[in-house]
Amino acid sequence: MSVKKEESGRRSISVEVEVTGTPEEVWEAIAAGPGVSSWFVPTEVDASAGTSTSHFGPGMDSVAKITAWDPPRRYVAESSDLGPDAPAMATEWIVEARGGGKCVVRVVHSLFASTDDWDNQLESLESGWPPFFRILELYLSRFRGQQCSYFNVMSIVPGPEEQVWTSLSSAPLQGTVEMTKDSDHAFKLVQLEAPAPGFAILNTCGMGLQVMASITFYLYGEQGVAAAARDEASWQAWMKEQFPTPA
Repeated sequence: MSVKKEESGRRSISVEVEVTGTPEEVWEAIAAGPGVSSWFVPTEVDASAGTSTSHFGPGMDSVAKITAWDPPRRYVAESSDLGPDAPAMATEWIVEARGGGKCVVRVVHSLFASTDDWDNQLESLESGWPPFFRILELYLSRFRGQQCSYFNVMSIVPGPEEQVWTSLSSAPLQGTVEMTKDSDHAFKLVQLEAPAPGFAILNTCGMGLQVMASITFYLYGEQGVAAAARDEASWQAWMKEQFPTPA
């Protein structure tokens, strides 16, 4: 992984994935709120107002200003997600048609800076996309157009991260592991067999002396609606039992 640096001061990273679908179908998945919410995080996109809002958790909303909108090929949104003292970051989404009913989806994060101070944040974004893009790929090929029931359980506890990950990765999930990474922002992506068709992402993230542990569920169709309503509370209880809040 590396940050592309240009003489103008622009620094960027790019991640892409090949998916099934027409450009119009893929556009609905990456540029409309219900589509994005089916494989990433709950999101609202209002092209007429020029805004996009993604909800990563309580108090963790990302609000971006849409600066370019060219469906079904490209849009750009600008945000200050890297912090109040950081340069603005542009996120560009591109859809390119390929043969055989396929498209390439590419996301480019870029900013202008005269130092390397923000390169690690760009690299972190680069390393974070692969599991979500794998869900996007599978969502479009298997669940496109189905209602997604999303819920997340989370806890912030003392480290070390390796110990937290060992406990989190023991979560009793029924399914097939699609991707896994066991260190440095560890994650595991599971394609679920039960309680409903869908996916779960387990991940940890170091936050100074603390660690955030999280499991995110994407459950599809009527089974997903029922399973989310029935099981979310029990998963919240499991998380509290595994990671009790320190006194």
